[in-house]
Order: sequence, then C-alpha cells, then structure tokens
Amino acid sequence: MKTARIAFALLASLGLVAAAHAQELTGTLKKIKDTGTITLAVRESSIPFSYYDNQQNTIGYSYDIALQIVDAVKKDLGLAQLAVKRIPVTPANRIQLIQNGTVDLECGSTTNNTARQKQVDFSDTIFIIGTRLLVNRSSGIKDFADLAGKNVVTTAGTTSEEILRKMNEEKKMGMHLISAKDHGESFLTLQSGRAVAFMMDDALLYGERAKARNPSDWIVVGTPQSKEAYGCMLRKGDAPFKKLADATIARIETSGEAAKLYHKWFQSPIPPKGLNLDFPMSEDVVELYTHPNDKAFQ
Repeated sequence: MKTARIAFALLASLGLVAAAHAQELTGTLKKIKDTGTITLAVRESSIPFSYYDNQQNTIGYSYDIALQIVDAVKKDLGLAQLAVKRIPVTPANRIQLIQNGTVDLECGSTTNNTARQKQVDFSDTIFIIGTRLLVNRSSGIKDFADLAGKNVVTTAGTTSEEILRKMNEEKKMGMHLISAKDHGESFLTLQSGRAVAFMMDDALLYGERAKARNPSDWIVVGTPQSKEAYGCMLRKGDAPFKKLADATIARIETSGEAAKLYHKWFQSPIPPKGLNLDFPMSEDVVELYTHPNDKAFQ
C-alpha cells in the first residue's frame, strides 16, 4: 500500500511538472503547439536563398535552414506531426506579416539592422553580404560614380534602396531611381534597358545573373557600399522561440553542415537552369560559421 502511495505521488508530481511545462509555453511556440501548424514566410525570387523552382516549390539556402528550425520546434514541443504553411512575402510586407502574426518565421534574405530591431527580432546570422551592382558587361559601368545621371533599379523596401537614395541626395548624382516589387522584377528592368544597373546584395545579384539567358553578358561590379548580416525574422520579445532558432542555426554553422549548404547553393548547379553561381565563400562567412552570432553591422 505504501509503495502504491509513493508511486501515485511520483506520477502526480510528474503530471504537475508536465502541466507546469505546458503553462510555460508562450508566444510563437504556444501558437504552434495549439494549432499544430507553423507558418513560414517564403520568397518567390530571392535566388539562391528562398525562391520557387519550376514546380512552384520553395527551395534555397535559407529555406533549408528554416526547415531545420521547423524540425527543432517539432522535437521541442513533442509533436508527432507539424503542418507547415507557406506564405509568399515581399520586402515591402515581410516585417508587417511577422508583426501581425500572419507568419511565424521568415528565413530569406532579410538584413538585420538596428532600425528593424525596433520592429522585430532576428535569429543568429545565416549569411553576410556586400551591396554592389549588376550591369551589362558592355555598359562601361565599373563603380557607383559611373551611375551619375542614369537610371538605376533596386528592390523596394530593401536596405539597398535606402543606401541609393541617401547616396543620390548627398552626392547630388542626379540618378533616376526605380523601385521594383521584387528582385526578379528588378533584373527584368535591367535586362529591358530601362535601367543601366541593378543595386542589391552581391549574393542575390549572382542569383539573378544565373537566371539570364546568357549569364556571361552580366557582371557584378562596384565597391561594396555596405556589409550586411542576414537573419531569420521572428516576433519581437519572443525569447523562447529565438533561443530555439539560435541554437539550431549555431549547430548547423559549427558542425560543418552550413559549409555543405553553402557548397550546394553557391558553388554547385542549382535549379531552375542548373547553373552554378560560382560565388566564393567570403572571410566574413567563414568567421560566422566558426563563431555564430546575431550582431547587426549597422
């Protein structure tokens, strides 16, 4: 009888611990647990980070990382099944859709900076880039000074747009700035001749170049105007979800898995055309994979 009472007390205490753990869930993790669904923001044309293949499936470097975070969430919550809902976003609406709860996580090509940190939180950095120019090889444009008085395109809602506008105003360059809805539209504007240069993050420029009919017609040039850290966005103040995302990213980066993802997406043939971006790993990315962090450059 005494043994039975002890066993009952033990089971009761375990039940209380489990109940307490369940009550501790807040924010995004609670939402996911309650609904059995995690909602990912995906990009349609941020090659090779998050984009659609020919079958409209989301693929990419950042998307692979997002799926590993999904697996970590599923394991942490002890879920047998976890549905994944995907919602396409643009640079113009991605922050709002995180803030209002429409999406739970955005791993794409979003720069972590101090201004955005007032609106959302960022995971550990997943990539580091420099902002440069994509131009036609025959254009004669070699750097930003050559853009004076010319039409230049960039994607709306990006840090590149902010940099270009500031440069145009401060240096009185007389550029006509075109803001496209996404990177695909920006490159189409360049290819059609409506702009002589497309300013964006160097890795994304290499991605757009790979989509061209004749990639060798296009080159990436110019002195980098900024160094930027990409992170996954999540709702502000959600410490448990950020901790889980950070731990997942740190494991990927320090285990050597991130280097394999880099080779897969930046140094090997990728969909939709099987072209190789041939984008060398920078010293900044090498350092990131050794020492994961969530620091912004600006």
